[in-house]
Amino acid sequence: MEILLIPILLIGLFGLLTLFVTVKQGSIAVVTVFGKYKRIMRPGLNMKTPFIEKIYSRVSIQNRSVELEFQATTMDQANVNFKAMLLFSVLNQEEETIKNVAFKFFDEKSLMIALTRTIEGSIRSFVATKKQSEILSLRTEIVHEVKQQLDHTLEGWGYHLIDLQLNDIAFDETIMKSMAKVVASNNLKAAAENEGQALLITKTKAAEAEGNAIKIAAEAEKIASQLRGQGVALFREEVAKGMSQAAKEMQTANLDSSFILFSMWTEAIRHFAEHGQGNTIFLDGSSDNMKRTMQELMSINQGSKIVAEEKK
Repeated sequence: MEILLIPILLIGLFGLLTLFVTVKQGSIAVVTVFGKYKRIMRPGLNMKTPFIEKIYSRVSIQNRSVELEFQATTMDQANVNFKAMLLFSVLNQEEETIKNVAFKFFDEKSLMIALTRTIEGSIRSFVATKKQSEILSLRTEIVHEVKQQLDHTLEGWGYHLIDLQLNDIAFDETIMKSMAKVVASNNLKAAAENEGQALLITKTKAAEAEGNAIKIAAEAEKIASQLRGQGVALFREEVAKGMSQAAKEMQTANLDSSFILFSMWTEAIRHFAEHGQGNTIFLDGSSDNMKRTMQELMSINQGSKIVAEEKK
């Protein structure tokens, strides 16, 4: 009798130990009875029927991430290598959602294969409609397109796509070298165009400056000519006034006007000698030439007097 009691006590002790189940925070336990879904257990201390209820799986409700590496081909047959990071989680904590997640796939590995292949297929189908030159600038559009296509599919599995990051987009080495050459040639072309524009601007500004300088010089020469003309006019006016004053004084003193002319002649020669600055002026200093010059000056003087009398 005592021998039979020991196994019963051991079974009872084991059943008591398996009566309580602890579910960790961030996960939900799925319970089955003889292989059929029964209920779920939420985080904390839970109770289950020993030997009848069994924990089928524990579903994580935390965010999960996976890294992907795959290749796609563009419309113009260029191979593009992608490195992506996928962030996803269970859609919500409702019982039907947890049940769907627990029984939709055979195991975790099958889920990951289906998830990654679905994302790769979506990206490849999008890339196949674009050209090589467009891919690098379409990072955001690729992510938006994939999320738009996958949201409904993942919801059917009980999951939600939180984010998809394309960390690296690279072409084959041959294509990268050709793209680098294209970029380099475009940079050289842009540099040449900029240099040409700079040279054109420099030449234009130089021509404008030269034109302005010529214009300013011409304007200055014009003003200088006007001033020189005014100076000559004033000089002549002053000479005329001096000669008129001298003539009046000579008449008052009963002197011949030829004396004034002779004085002007000798004064002019003295002025030439003082201000000639080394320049050579040839004058006929003979008595005949001097007499002829005096006669010409006297004729001019007589002509001026006749004009003055006619004006009166």
